Amino acid sequence: MFVPYAFLDQQFADPEPYLEEMRSLIAQSAFTLGEPVAQFEQQFAAYCGLPHGVGVASGTDALMLALQAVGVGHGDEVITVSATFIATVGAIVSVGARPVFVDVDDGIVMDPDKVEAAITPRTRAILPVHWAGNMADMPRLAEIARRHGLPIVEDACHAIGARLDGAAAGSIGDIACFSFHPVKHINAWGDGGMIVTRSDEYNASLRIARNYGLIDRDEAETFARNSRLHTLQIPVLRRQLAAFEDVVARRNDIAAQYDAAFAELRGRVRVPRRRRGVRHTFVIYVIMSEARDALLAHLRAHGVDARIHYPIPMHLTRAGRKLGHREGDLLVSEAYARETVTLPAHQYLSDEQVSHTIDAVRSFFT
Repeated sequence: MFVPYAFLDQQFADPEPYLEEMRSLIAQSAFTLGEPVAQFEQQFAAYCGLPHGVGVASGTDALMLALQAVGVGHGDEVITVSATFIATVGAIVSVGARPVFVDVDDGIVMDPDKVEAAITPRTRAILPVHWAGNMADMPRLAEIARRHGLPIVEDACHAIGARLDGAAAGSIGDIACFSFHPVKHINAWGDGGMIVTRSDEYNASLRIARNYGLIDRDEAETFARNSRLHTLQIPVLRRQLAAFEDVVARRNDIAAQYDAAFAELRGRVRVPRRRRGVRHTFVIYVIMSEARDALLAHLRAHGVDARIHYPIPMHLTRAGRKLGHREGDLLVSEAYARETVTLPAHQYLSDEQVSHTIDAVRSFFT
């Protein structure tokens, strides 16, 4: 049996409903911004429990624009984590700031106990990452941020629909960023992103910043770049948002089956801590094993298309080492990178495929 990691071929096996809506937009010559984008922005923001959503060209652009909106620029420092995708750190550097890494906890999210010691006079923002659909401890981070007068930019690119004590990912910090890249669980036919906020001021500045800095066709408030969410993506995104709770339910069902099965392998397989009050969305499902490489080879030999997210923590990449980092700086992040395996866990898996994946993991240890 083959258990695929990718699922886009199944998700878009019948593209006609999307294409039908696109044909209508094409007939209207509706290609950039306009009412369809504005409607989806409001729908997505409402899903997050916030008044404002600003569609942009990618999750990376969302992070860059959000950092600039809260005042991060050249010479500033932004506290973030190393156990993340490169876009998080690249966005910080791209606006002229320096990433200051703190370690993660056993949920593979920012450890609040490490944050305060990393704050310096140059610190301009805290950027936690809701990794793999898990949420960082936002109440504690928010309390630290308030005490030091710092904004929080949430990297929620992995966490559409995640909840912490009922509060949506993106709704606790000052501003939050989402990605609609094809590997995410709400995905565009290409790149796309969204910024959400409760701030009228940030909303207004972001709308100008994503559109060259223009306040109308001829007048510029500032000089900026083009980072617009394409109108032709809206039929793809809107349909998925409408059905998204079903996706979350299925992914959580699969994750619960995995968690229960792997609890029997305690000491040989670990999963990130499931903190009470968090509704995960499992954009990826990861396990950890000291025998990672052999386990990965075993799974693939048994038809399970397992992956690794990610084998090199950001502070130990070539770019990270140029900032002065070395092995041993962030022990939990480094252990995670050595041991992590990502299992297929998407909503198109059958129960038989889930059982086959569980059996493949078990058979490695027996």
